[in-house]
Amino acid sequence: MTYGKAVREELRTPARELRRAIPDVYRGYAELHGATLRAGALDVKTKELIAFAIAVGKQCDGCIAAHAQGAVNAGATLQEAAEAIGVAILMNGGPGTVYGPRAYAAFGEFHTAAGGSTPTVTHDSR
Repeated sequence: MTYGKAVREELRTPARELRRAIPDVYRGYAELHGATLRAGALDVKTKELIAFAIAVGKQCDGCIAAHAQGAVNAGATLQEAAEAIGVAILMNGGPGTVYGPRAYAAFGEFHTAAGGSTPTVTHDSR
């Protein structure tokens, strides 16, 4: 099962239709998005990881997919993504433990597609 690419594909057509219906809203959002994620005191990677963690807390699969890919494109590592998810779990409790794994899987998909290593699973003996 995929959590990143499948979600983005599922939303592609309805998002395009809605964007055509309310183009000014989407233009405004695109401007806000660009201004917010542009490098400043925080670099793009850090901003994408923050957005990625917030997406877990908001339980938004589309946001998780978008910011997983954005974080990968900005050079984030699997470990950085895992630690950002850890912060989301801290701040959200149980729901973070459901959406966190989805987010890690989405990040792993985009990371692997970008030529990175595949996430490895280790089993705790506890």
